[in-house]
Amino acid sequence: MKVAIVGAGKLGTAIAEAMINGGNDITVLDVNEERIQTINQSLDLFTITADAKQIDTLKEMGIGNFDLLISTTDNDEKNIVICAFAKALGCRMTVARVRAPEHLEQLDFIRDNMGIDYVVNPDKSCADEIFKYITQQYALSGGRLSKDGVGVLEFEAGNISGVAGNQLKDIKLPESGILIAAISRQGKIIIPNGSTLIFPDDVVYAIGLQASVDALGKHVKQSREEKRISRVMIAGGGNTGYFLANQLVEHGAAVKIIELDKERCEYLSAELDKVLVLNADATDTAILREENLGGMDAFIALTGFDEENLLLSLIAKQYGVDKIVAKTSRKSYESLIEQLGDVMIINPLNITATDIMHKIRKDGVVLFSKVINGQAELREVMVDKRMLLTSKTLLDLEIPDGVLLAAVERDGETFIPNGSTKIQEGDKVLILSLLSSSGALENLLSKGKSTIL
Repeated sequence: MKVAIVGAGKLGTAIAEAMINGGNDITVLDVNEERIQTINQSLDLFTITADAKQIDTLKEMGIGNFDLLISTTDNDEKNIVICAFAKALGCRMTVARVRAPEHLEQLDFIRDNMGIDYVVNPDKSCADEIFKYITQQYALSGGRLSKDGVGVLEFEAGNISGVAGNQLKDIKLPESGILIAAISRQGKIIIPNGSTLIFPDDVVYAIGLQASVDALGKHVKQSREEKRISRVMIAGGGNTGYFLANQLVEHGAAVKIIELDKERCEYLSAELDKVLVLNADATDTAILREENLGGMDAFIALTGFDEENLLLSLIAKQYGVDKIVAKTSRKSYESLIEQLGDVMIINPLNITATDIMHKIRKDGVVLFSKVINGQAELREVMVDKRMLLTSKTLLDLEIPDGVLLAAVERDGETFIPNGSTKIQEGDKVLILSLLSSSGALENLLSKGKSTIL
């Protein structure tokens, strides 16, 4: 598939990384030569230093022969115009990043009248995942999920005897035919291996036949009571903070936003009812102390700087805040993030890239998808014989880190695969993967040049 990505910033690069493994022919455009050089150094694709808003640029690159254009610049109106021009010139599908809250009420009009097939809003998607994490006890509704004879049970490790305190390879669940596919530990999703030690407070995701999962559910002791979130402090009044504050107020929480920019504070105060907006520096510990950080049920760090968000998370930990979330998009901070402990790290780039991949698929490959904690995805796919997935047994397939094939439905029968299993055409496969591994997963699902459309 021929794909044009406008914007070589963080989001455009993340989308290119996710799609390049699917055998797609990708062209990236940006007006900034330095950005173009940076993406050229890391990815094998074609680049153009030009303004995609110029119709001559789109004509010269032959946009009418492209299957897809994704516009990811920092300007909503520019993204809308570029998509409209591309569609008018014959591009089959267009996707625009649109972030401003004012546009949410008119998205239908934009899509229907501007030649845009899909609109993605990274800030809204990020806010949705944070809201679910801090207000819900379970990532799955009621701690359970059922899909085509496969069940997923989510429970705290300490609530089933023999799970906590043991390595995964030594755990004997009271029901057979069940796989411990993932754990959520202190806000982080982990796909474990045999040597992974399970802690009492880990949230375990167990996958197996529905009957076995239902039987396992009867062994789960009474779970902890959910603590209602009533006081939340948000550092950073950008669009993500705006969307999140709106949701939390509707949920009944008292919300404080700390924002350094005075003009932005005035906007937030005018647009958000029942939200206390403070014009201050969130990294000023005196301000945090005065605003009773220690009395908050949740603290969300959403400033425009990853470093500040990580620092603020550490400060919130020192004050004993129960639920802490930090937004960061830099892979280089992974080792530092591991030391934060019980802080949920959310990466809007991963969420948005995954969202776009779902929206543009037209081949019926993905039958079902659910994002977990904003960090992992549970998806069911229909297997095509051209996929790399069918070439070898699972043991020899070299499945990448962060990807787990959890269950297979074949000829009406569902089973948990093992190393000797070979995936066949027509199988339905339930796959758990970290969002950061989406590019590697796309490679497994690749069907040559027609992966997406």
